[in-house]
Amino acid sequence: MGRVSTRFSFLCLSNSLKREVNRINPVPAVIIVVLSVIALLLGLLGGYLLRKYLAEAKIASAEEAARRIFEEAQKEAEAKKREAILEAKEEIHAMRSEAERENRERRNEIQRLERRLLQKEETLDRKLESLEKREETLLKKDQELSHLRGQLNELMEKQVAELERISGLTTEEARELLLNNVREEVKREAAMIIKEAEAQARETAEKKAREIVTTAIQKCAADIVAETTVSVVPLPNDEMKGRIIGREGRNIRTLETLTGVDLIIDDTPEAVILSGFDPIRRETARIALEKLIADGRIHPARIEEMVEKSQKEIEQQIREEGEQAAFEVGVPNLHPELIKLLGRLKFRTSYGQNVLKHSLEVAYLAGTMAAELGADVQLAKRAGLLHDIGKAVDHEVEGPHVTIGAELARKYRENPEVIHCILAHHGDQEPETIEAVLVQAADAISAARPGARRETLETYLRRLKKLEEIADSFEGVEKSYAIQAGREIRIMVKPEFVDDLQAAQLAHDIVKKIEEELEYPGQIKVVVIRETRNVDYAK
Repeated sequence: MGRVSTRFSFLCLSNSLKREVNRINPVPAVIIVVLSVIALLLGLLGGYLLRKYLAEAKIASAEEAARRIFEEAQKEAEAKKREAILEAKEEIHAMRSEAERENRERRNEIQRLERRLLQKEETLDRKLESLEKREETLLKKDQELSHLRGQLNELMEKQVAELERISGLTTEEARELLLNNVREEVKREAAMIIKEAEAQARETAEKKAREIVTTAIQKCAADIVAETTVSVVPLPNDEMKGRIIGREGRNIRTLETLTGVDLIIDDTPEAVILSGFDPIRRETARIALEKLIADGRIHPARIEEMVEKSQKEIEQQIREEGEQAAFEVGVPNLHPELIKLLGRLKFRTSYGQNVLKHSLEVAYLAGTMAAELGADVQLAKRAGLLHDIGKAVDHEVEGPHVTIGAELARKYRENPEVIHCILAHHGDQEPETIEAVLVQAADAISAARPGARRETLETYLRRLKKLEEIADSFEGVEKSYAIQAGREIRIMVKPEFVDDLQAAQLAHDIVKKIEEELEYPGQIKVVVIRETRNVDYAK
């Protein structure tokens, strides 16, 4: 920057001198220019020398500062090095002290262990000596016992021979006689035990069981159900019958073909009867026919449209009924397909009893009894609601409804305990949980209550006959009578062949056989009657 300013100053001076010389005397201008150039060169040389001097001074100052910083850093490093060495020495000393302390502790521990091992060795030596002495003593006693055993055997043989000589019986004959006596005594004692146990069980359990069942039935207030296989559709007038039949019967044929239900149009005033064993189809036909009557346009195309709408309504109603049933019982998280199957049970009957209503009753009863007994109420309700789920598709799948229901529950990942309750509610599988027993009892209560089911006369008579045949098949039975619609059987026995204790055993055996061979709702009371009469005449 100095060089530029100097050069600029000289140029300005040179130019001004040139102008001045030219103005005064233009002849010596060259001389003036030469002098100006020389002055410029001298200025440049002076500026260069000045910058060089300043740079060398700065370099010398920087080197001095660097040397001073280096010396200070070296001194500081030496001081830190000495401090680190001191700290390392102190740490090594501390570690050495700790290691020596640990070594002392380990030596002390080893010494203690050595002392304990020595003591144990001494104890074991003493015990070994004691065992050896005891073994010698036992060996001597064993030899003595062997000798005594031989003497005892000889004595027993002599006594047996003497007994055979006195009694006139061999050993085998005496053993057989003794076993027969013991067998008869055991039978008698077993009959007495059974009789006492049954009496005690009745005294303690019958009252409690009656209270639990009565409470459950009282809480489950169900209506008497009577389902039929026909539905009646009212008509606004008798002229509507002709429109339903249609030209050459095409309307009625179309409706019967699409729904699978028979339409009975007879002399019944202002009514049409729908007949069919499938309740879903019958309900579909009823809804479709009511829509057609309300619409007034009855022809094959309209019939097909109304039947399709009715089928959709039935599907919606099935889903809503299943959801409502699960909500009423309080069973959450059911699979959607199981909910649909529950809804289908609304249109399924068993002996005239609506299966969905029956399932709700069983769920209520099982839940109430589980609460009284302290069992799992939720599990009992869930199993009670789903116990007859197989009846929703038993007309589509082969097999008993118990097996079908268990497979459906397993397919939709139900609780294994619920599946077990389904399998056990008709005795196909032995109940293993209290909930399974409660579902079985609730199912029997719901089916056996008055008005719940209707039974054909033929089935009723066959059951009574089978009940009497089972009782008559036992030895010593004189006559049996099934009374109270098969709820009780009274058995008369021959008093000369059956005593009082055997009568109790006979009742127990008949009960077991009835449970194995007969299907019946509720329970059957077995009464064995033994009567003796002594008759004499005074002459």
